[in-house]
Amino acid sequence: MKEYLWVGLGGGLGSVLRHALSVFSLHRWGMAFPYGTLLVNVTGSFVIGLFAVLCGPGGRWEVPLPFWQWAVIGFLGGFTTFSSFSLQTLELVHRGEPWAAAGNVGLNLFGCLLAVAGGFWLGLALNR
Repeated sequence: MKEYLWVGLGGGLGSVLRHALSVFSLHRWGMAFPYGTLLVNVTGSFVIGLFAVLCGPGGRWEVPLPFWQWAVIGFLGGFTTFSSFSLQTLELVHRGEPWAAAGNVGLNLFGCLLAVAGGFWLGLALNR
């Protein structure tokens, strides 16, 4: 039962940070494009790639399973916003902005894949 509490606490903290970055991006870049979601998805992907290598089995700083669950399932699960990304992409299409929707898909997909690979490779280098 404790693991559910830790995952829930991590998820709450991740959600609060996601909201803070979304508010920041709205003030900084406006509402024309979902930059906040892109920022959160790419950042979360980088952190999960880095954390998986450095703190997972065989990593330089292997963490106990409860902390892993708190960080990856809870915090990063609450932080990343794939459901928001999906809704915002559909809203762009609905507003008649298919190119913006396609850009949102491409930037999130490739940005997150590059970010998770970057975090993963950085973790491998730091593990040496």
